[in-house]
Amino acid sequence: MNQPFDIVNLAETIAYQDNAVVSQTLIKKEKGTVTIFAFDQDQGLSEHTAPFDAMLNVIEGKAEVTIASTTQTLKKGEMVIMPADIPHAVKAVERFKMMLIMIKS
Repeated sequence: MNQPFDIVNLAETIAYQDNAVVSQTLIKKEKGTVTIFAFDQDQGLSEHTAPFDAMLNVIEGKAEVTIASTTQTLKKGEMVIMPADIPHAVKAVERFKMMLIMIKS
């Protein structure tokens, strides 16, 4: 019997690349997206804002996440909500992978 859906190991969905941030969009709909990222150590996304809420879920490794000038270190299994229109940034403390879910209102 065939399954009506695919089972995915998120950590295996995307590979690291030296000195780079790599992304792959898994779902792209009018009301939101789900994207997987792989960051090499010391790579990041500079401070920016988004017009909608986003949930960052660490799949493996560690990252510094800055939201509204406050920085926290997140590790595998942890997540944070980044509110709409609030400046945020992400930097890899070590190689890390994350899933980013953005919900548009």
